[in-house]
Amino acid sequence: MRVVWWTGPGDPDVLVPGQAPEPRPGPGEVLIDVGYAGVTFVETQLRAGRGPFRWEPPLVPGNGVGGFVADVGPGVDRTWLGCRVVSALSGTGGYAERAVAAVENVLPVPAELELADAVALLADGRTAMLLHRSGRPRAGERVLVEAAAGGVGGLLVQLAAAAGATVVGAAGGSRKAAVAKELGAAAAVDYLDPLWTDEVGPVDVVYDGVGGRIGRAAFELLRPGGRMVVHGMASGEMTEVPEEEAHARGVTVTHGLQATPELLRACTRDALAEAARGVVRPTIGLILPLGRAAEAHAQIERRAVVGKTLLAVRTSAA
Repeated sequence: MRVVWWTGPGDPDVLVPGQAPEPRPGPGEVLIDVGYAGVTFVETQLRAGRGPFRWEPPLVPGNGVGGFVADVGPGVDRTWLGCRVVSALSGTGGYAERAVAAVENVLPVPAELELADAVALLADGRTAMLLHRSGRPRAGERVLVEAAAGGVGGLLVQLAAAAGATVVGAAGGSRKAAVAKELGAAAAVDYLDPLWTDEVGPVDVVYDGVGGRIGRAAFELLRPGGRMVVHGMASGEMTEVPEEEAHARGVTVTHGLQATPELLRACTRDALAEAARGVVRPTIGLILPLGRAAEAHAQIERRAVVGKTLLAVRTSAA
C-alpha cells in the first residue's frame, strides 16, 4: 500500500512517499480504508526533531484518520464493517492507504457531516471542546481567542459565541483576523501590531494558543475573576505566569490539555455532535494528495494555511 515515510529529523523533504505491507487488525482493533488523514502542527515539530517526545526512524506519521472500516480483529463486533468512521491512532500510521486503530478510539461519523469535516474535527475538535470545558465562557462575558483563525482557535470562537459570550479574535495578519470575524468573533485584531491589546480591552477569558509575548500581553487584559487557559506555543514558547502573580491579580491560569483518554473521546464525540447540529464548522484551509505530505508540512510551518490541513488518501473511501 502507499504510505509516506519519515526518514529522520529534518526539513519537510524527509517525508518520502513509498510502499509498506498492508497492516492487519489484531485483537480489539479495526482496519480502516483511509479517505483523509489529518496533519497537525505537532507532527511538523516531531518531524523536525522537536516536540514533546521523539520519533525513531523510519516510521509512517499521522495520528488521525477517517474512512470506512474494511476489517475487524478478533473480539470486535462485525457490525463495524463498512461503517464510516474517524479515529485517533497510536501516534503514528495515518499517512497511509490503510490504518489500524483500537476499536475504543473509533467513532461513527454522523450522516450530516462530510468525512473531510469529521477528520478536521478529530484532533482540533476534541482539543477545542476540552479547552471550552476548562474556560467555561458564559453569556455576557468577553472572551479573547488567540490564533483565532487556526483549527482549534476557530472552533473556540464558535463555541464561545454559541455560549453567548462576546468574542475577540486575535490572529497574525489582517487576512486571518478577517477569518476570525467570519467565524463569529464580534471583533478581531492583528496581534502583529505592537499596540494590539489597546483594541481588545478587559476580558474574562483568554484562550492562549500562541504563548510568548502574545500570551503574556493577553494575561494582562484579564479582569479579576478571569480565567486563562494556556494550550499552545505557536510563538515557540509557552506563556509562563507565576502562581503568586495570578493569585495577586485574582485570576486563574490553567493548562487545558490534561485529560484522560476517556475524556478526550467524550470531547471528540461532543465536537462531532455539535458540528452535526450546525453549532460549529471546521475551517479546512488545505487538502493535498497523500504523496504531497512534505508540502503540507512546509505550508503549515510557513503559517500559510488558514484552518486545518488534510491529506486526501483514497477518494473512493471519502
